[in-house]
Amino acid sequence: MAASLIASKQGLEIVDRARRKKGWTKGADAWVQKASVSISTIKRFWQGKAISHESFVSICQAVGINWEQIVDGSPTHQPVSYITEQTASYMEFIVYDDAWVGRETLIQNLSDRLNSSCRVLLLVGITGIGKTALAERLIQKLRGNWSEKRDNFEDDNKASDFASVALRWLEIWGESVPIEERKPEELLWRLVKRLRENRYLILMDSLEYLLTENEEDGWGDFADQWWGKFFVSFLAEPSCQSRLILTSLDFPVVFERECDRYKNLWYCQLLKGLEVTEQMALFQKAELDGDLELPHSPLRVIAEVYDGHPLALRTIAGEIKCSYGGNVRAYWKENSRYIEDVKKTIDEANNQGIAKGDEDRWQLASYTKVLRRKVKERIEKTFERLKNDVYDAYILLCTASIYRCEVQEKWWLINLEDEGYSEEQQKAAIQTLRERYLVEDRGIDDEDNRLVGQHNLIRSVAIAHRLMLPDN
Repeated sequence: MAASLIASKQGLEIVDRARRKKGWTKGADAWVQKASVSISTIKRFWQGKAISHESFVSICQAVGINWEQIVDGSPTHQPVSYITEQTASYMEFIVYDDAWVGRETLIQNLSDRLNSSCRVLLLVGITGIGKTALAERLIQKLRGNWSEKRDNFEDDNKASDFASVALRWLEIWGESVPIEERKPEELLWRLVKRLRENRYLILMDSLEYLLTENEEDGWGDFADQWWGKFFVSFLAEPSCQSRLILTSLDFPVVFERECDRYKNLWYCQLLKGLEVTEQMALFQKAELDGDLELPHSPLRVIAEVYDGHPLALRTIAGEIKCSYGGNVRAYWKENSRYIEDVKKTIDEANNQGIAKGDEDRWQLASYTKVLRRKVKERIEKTFERLKNDVYDAYILLCTASIYRCEVQEKWWLINLEDEGYSEEQQKAAIQTLRERYLVEDRGIDDEDNRLVGQHNLIRSVAIAHRLMLPDN
């Protein structure tokens, strides 16, 4: 199977007719998203240039065409490089780019794990914290003698049940599966065998879309039980050459419930915000100085208030560059009141012990149009999912937004107690928030009570949702 493919002239005409029927332009966003490729890859495809085998197949499948009808099979256009089970096929990076900074120690530690016994790496954390970017950065570091594959389960246009995904992967890898052998148990055996015997590095993005609620265990079970069986079977193999990197907003409970005996073969990494030095490096890479050496300079205050959230900081840096010509002082003059208001309440909580802020009206995710589009909309999706999936947990997250800093867990739970929720319901709700990383455990106080808090960005949106609750 060729590592890269080229579309024939006749093939491009077939694809052109197909995309017209769908009402797509040659670079339609819907096409790019459905195929999980970059716009530059689509352009190379239309220019008749070589692109990776996987991207070629995805582009054709997204528009409903068999890729074998499109590929140029003439000898003069055969690519020089060929892929066997022991040579490399690279994926296109969607998030990771030259603006990346930091996490170097973490990258080394995680890549060491994957090069050793770890077969499944879970990257978890709140939206925009950099899970997909880190996954791609790890793949770049590990890049070499691997065949790379990615699947984004946020895409509603692709079937996400185990049987459909397994069949799709096997066919992309050139394996023909007879119709009578396309039952989940047969596909499970074929896929695990394939992964065991070949070196695949697979990124499974947005795994939370495969999860649902279980009456006994609460949230975090796979909607399709065959996904759970797949991971257990994959880890149960005596040896395996492939590695899986999973990104998720929620923790898949099957790993703790059924894979505990394989603890050395899987690892879960919770991502938090960038450290201070990494925050400074981010702004410096964007060619923004703004007196970064001073701890109370505008950019340092912004980074502190946003808890080092990579997406928010990159969004702000981009807005300063594009809309303010790189002038940090101009941006600060116009927007400082929103940030200083949050900084003031944080300082009050830390220095004066004022933990409750019923009247706080934080706007960290929405005070500019760019922030609303790139940051707030993503967090709103998280809140919407929580509201639809586990309403009790949604109520807890919103009502606990009255706390400016970490407080004893019982302070959180009393908000549900006041609403008439039982002790069991209270514990289930806060556990759901933990499994979705919407509550942060922040140690133990002097009286041996567990302390919990919210990320500043999450609190900012939670405040707005609390004010929309019926009793507010």
